[in-house]
Amino acid sequence: MYEFMAWLERSVVGHAMRESGVWTYGVVNLVHILGVASLFGAVLVLDLRLLGLWRKVTLPAISEPAVPVAAMGFVIAAVSGVCLLATKATEYVGNPFLYIKFPAIGLGLLNVVALNSLSAWKQHKVRELTAREQSKLAVFGGISLVCWLTAISAGRMIGYW
Repeated sequence: MYEFMAWLERSVVGHAMRESGVWTYGVVNLVHILGVASLFGAVLVLDLRLLGLWRKVTLPAISEPAVPVAAMGFVIAAVSGVCLLATKATEYVGNPFLYIKFPAIGLGLLNVVALNSLSAWKQHKVRELTAREQSKLAVFGGISLVCWLTAISAGRMIGYW
């Protein structure tokens, strides 16, 4: 792990983050927060709907805008997060919250892949789902909330370790 973090810190990104002045880090940090907020805001609304809230609102009415917002938020958060990490990556090697955050993100992404493979998810835009299918989607919504809340909480705690 240390070798990878040292490589990241020595990279062009790490050098640029350290040498571009304090405003660069501040702006990238702000972009990261906006990416995380977009990701989690969209995920929260979608997952709560999957868990059964707002049943009067159709699932497609929520999923159609939420999924692209979450995807774009993830890309923005991931790219800006790498930049932030590269600034002093080796200092984070012993930080236990880093070892919680990244697996939580990985599990969150695996959950997205698994959800997208379900026939219920594939069919939710074209027909009403059965109660059993809705229950299945609710499980994925719950897993998603746990993963992303864990990643966000651990990420926030990294700076305080």
